[in-house]
Amino acid sequence: LPPRHMDSVVQIVETLESSEAGFTVPELARALGGCSTPGCRVVLGEPPAVPPAPPALTREQWLLFTRLLRHAAAPEGGAVLAPDGSTVTLGPLFAGIEVGLKRATGCPAPTAEPPIDALYAVTIAEALGTSFLLARGDDGQRATLGPAGCWDDVDDPQNYTLLGPPSPIPDAVAIGAMDGVLLGAQLAREPIPLADLLRGYYGTGNGTEKGRPPSSYRRRDFGVLTGPGKLEEEVVAMLRVLRELPPTQELLEDVGAEEMVAIAHQAARDFTEVYVECPAIVPRCMWGARPYRGTPKPLTLPLGSIYIHHTFSPSDPCRTFAACARAMRAMQRFHQDTRGWDDIGYSFVVGSDGYLYQGRGWHWVGAHTKGYNSKGYGVGYVGDFSATLPDPDTIALVRDELLPCAVRAGRLHHNYTLRGHRQLGHTDCPGNSLFHEIKTWHGFK
Repeated sequence: LPPRHMDSVVQIVETLESSEAGFTVPELARALGGCSTPGCRVVLGEPPAVPPAPPALTREQWLLFTRLLRHAAAPEGGAVLAPDGSTVTLGPLFAGIEVGLKRATGCPAPTAEPPIDALYAVTIAEALGTSFLLARGDDGQRATLGPAGCWDDVDDPQNYTLLGPPSPIPDAVAIGAMDGVLLGAQLAREPIPLADLLRGYYGTGNGTEKGRPPSSYRRRDFGVLTGPGKLEEEVVAMLRVLRELPPTQELLEDVGAEEMVAIAHQAARDFTEVYVECPAIVPRCMWGARPYRGTPKPLTLPLGSIYIHHTFSPSDPCRTFAACARAMRAMQRFHQDTRGWDDIGYSFVVGSDGYLYQGRGWHWVGAHTKGYNSKGYGVGYVGDFSATLPDPDTIALVRDELLPCAVRAGRLHHNYTLRGHRQLGHTDCPGNSLFHEIKTWHGFK
């Protein structure tokens, strides 16, 4: 089959749009199973019958599209890899796009009691409400969000494997839902061909190596469009609708109005923390890490310090997933083969593509700041920042997102100390420009 990559999806969408298919691509996605939940069916209607294979598509393209939408509720089967390195489940993406198209053409909104915002209902509100509803009274044992996953091969992605027990909203579903909201809202304002919309947003094809695509800003853009209050309001509304639907009545029969609001409040708060306020961290298996050599030493959390570095070599910031993954592999080879270390030294590495990359991670002692490796996390910016600074949003990725999130998660003391590498060893790291910048950050000593 064609690779499970957004490029393959865009090619299928473009072929369908240029043929006389007799249906829209989102309608086809719904027919194939992309909107199979009770709430989504209320909003968009019962799915149309599955049409015969469109003659414009190859047999392999039709098989791929069919498989992706039939498994849209399961991210292992319904997800594709986007050029920014994120993984997107197609069901909520196309459902949000269909709502946007209906709004653009003046189709009447569904009448539900209480009123619901169709765009949020079909993308995130139902999934979020259901996930947290199922977890109530479970003493925190049942996962409500996550996990991430990894592809077998980022150049020819065919199989996607979750990195832990699945919740109803693994990362791929959350990302597909956020993209469905953003692209549905964009289409409602300015309808354009879907292939152009997807290509422009994900930077597919030739855009892959040109720099950050709009999709890498999804967390920021979703947060601007959707405050926690809006998300909570839509989850409450959706739970009230689900209480009246036969397939979900039993699930909600003993849930009172106050508990419903409490569930929605926690769902909106947790989702916002994980997917809007905290940065995305690319797992080791996604950038092609070699195995750790030997046995890693565990850290004792929470830690009290953060040490800021720049990589110096590579000297240029990396602005795409492909470039940042290459930089990670090169650094790991250098640290293991030349320096003789067990693994890449940094705890985390900061790309200029909008993502953090997992090195040793949260739980294992690194090799970044000699004499202090067990006392703090080492965070390295890709590039040489002796004379220039990272982009403002790349600075903010650590200062405003990673550090507060690490404190909230209990991995870093709330009164942590932040230092540049040069303060603890004979080095110019993290470069004069970046060092002067971090002097203004919270916790600098």
